[in-house]
Amino acid sequence: MTFSTEEVKRLRDLTGAGMLDCKNALQEAEGDLEKAKDVLRQRGFEAAAKRSERETAEGVVHSYIHHNRRLGALVEVNCESDFVARTDDFQRLAQQIALQVAAANPLYISKDEVTSGTEGDPKELCLLEQPFVQDESRTIQDLLSDVISKTGENIRVRRFARFELGRYGERATP
Repeated sequence: MTFSTEEVKRLRDLTGAGMLDCKNALQEAEGDLEKAKDVLRQRGFEAAAKRSERETAEGVVHSYIHHNRRLGALVEVNCESDFVARTDDFQRLAQQIALQVAAANPLYISKDEVTSGTEGDPKELCLLEQPFVQDESRTIQDLLSDVISKTGENIRVRRFARFELGRYGERATP
């Protein structure tokens, strides 16, 4: 089955994946654009898993301050090179993660960090498991995997902090 360059370009514009990857995904999905997006997303997860052991010594510290100036968050997001750290996709990811930390108040980055005896749903407690506040059909891990597949580098959230006026040493409810 062959596809026009316009169809391939449309999928590329929607996903940010390479032209050949988009063409192959369309072929695998028999021309169905939504299925092709799912194919590319799954390949992104697989690529992210392969890159997970690479060192991440570059990146950014990004801040989010809520409009009322009573709530803020700092996040450190790391990648492999300073080139990727300066890209719009990486900067947008750091902003989205800082917004998520401010809005959803996670306690841990991933399930691996949850201590035994901790009560609560990992989807509430763990940043990477939480539904993204701007699109609840996707998790923060989905956002991370998308940028990993676009940049070809390992990316990880190293740490975060959330600040709210009047709250010290307690978990605030979002």
